Amino acid sequence: MSRTGFVLSPWPWRSAAYLLSGAVCGAVALVGIVTTGVVGGALAIVLVGLPLLVLTALAGIPVARLERRRLRLVDQDPAPGRYAAPAATGLRAWLTTRLRERTTWRELGHALLFAGLLWPVDALAITVGLLFPLSVAATPLLLATAGDGQETKVLKQWTVTTWPAAFAVAALGLALLAVGAYVLGLTAGARAELTRLLIAPRDGDLGAKVVELTRSRARLVDAFEAERRRIERDLHDGAQQRLVALTMTLGLARLDAPPGPLADQLAKAHGEAGRALAELRELIHGIHPQVLADYGLEAAVADAADRSPIPVDVALELPGRLPRPIEAAAYFVVCEALSNIAKHSEATHAVVTGGHHDGRLHVRVRDDGRGGADATAGTGLTGLADRVAVLDGRLSLSSPPAGPTLLSVEFPCEPCGPSDHCA
Repeated sequence: MSRTGFVLSPWPWRSAAYLLSGAVCGAVALVGIVTTGVVGGALAIVLVGLPLLVLTALAGIPVARLERRRLRLVDQDPAPGRYAAPAATGLRAWLTTRLRERTTWRELGHALLFAGLLWPVDALAITVGLLFPLSVAATPLLLATAGDGQETKVLKQWTVTTWPAAFAVAALGLALLAVGAYVLGLTAGARAELTRLLIAPRDGDLGAKVVELTRSRARLVDAFEAERRRIERDLHDGAQQRLVALTMTLGLARLDAPPGPLADQLAKAHGEAGRALAELRELIHGIHPQVLADYGLEAAVADAADRSPIPVDVALELPGRLPRPIEAAAYFVVCEALSNIAKHSEATHAVVTGGHHDGRLHVRVRDDGRGGADATAGTGLTGLADRVAVLDGRLSLSSPPAGPTLLSVEFPCEPCGPSDHCA
């Protein structure tokens, strides 16, 4: 509207069409809602009126659908409706879903506001911004037709008897029509924003995108965990078994070979195969330990503590198995923490504690090292923090200089039941 060509653009007429159609549709909606509500209420005693009352409650849906179409006149942004999909097919499931969702009642509130208050505002804006200026601008035409060239009244208030006065009033009408174009644009814009706020808020798109992004990140985590388990199984059942067979074959060949250079080479090859097997087993354990899949987080953390080069006490009490992504994320946080303690902290002792209470899993790793740890300094915790955040968890690190260092992580979750297939 700030552009100089607004008055000559199609937007004033689009605004007028929006307000004029709003006045007509609002009057029709008022008649329909009042009729179905009154008749349904009167007949509700004999149960015949109950369907009419249901129709009254659902009146906001067709009104909102029509309003979304009318919004295209003055608002180029799409305003899609967002309704929950029924759990089953059929009219009963559709009615149950519609009557339970918040959107239906918000749209009913908009329909009542539209039918009771907004359409008179539309009609008033059309009258003041368009009809009055057009009536004033048409004074010469009215003088020539209805007034027989003698006299005519402007807005039924002022009498015009001469042609110069008629053309002067017409010029005034054109000026008022230009001002009215801005009145129509402002009113239509305000009406459109109010309508969008009630039935199609702009932040609804952002909210839907955030929800979908959160769900997609959760799906990626699940797919990532499934892929880790697949790789672990393939390595365990494929390459590891072949290395075991190769190590046994080399060992038997070493026993059968006579002393000499050949026996020495077989012994060297047998040793290399053993070391490769050990490294492969460690790699498989780092990808996804079988103990975590088979026995859960408590056993996996205890196994990680046993393999730590520094003494680690474990006091982790859980009510049972937890969802797989939660167990995996908590386990790798503990493993990363123990690895950092062994590499950087100069600690002599570490403790892993935690449990499940108030619907959350809490795990804490504490050491007696020199402190000063920084999660952003390439310790590997940054990626784990992102992984924890995907699961709506929270990771915190406290590591003042001179220690001690405390790493805490918590996840919202519930223990798995017998039918949840967490294992």
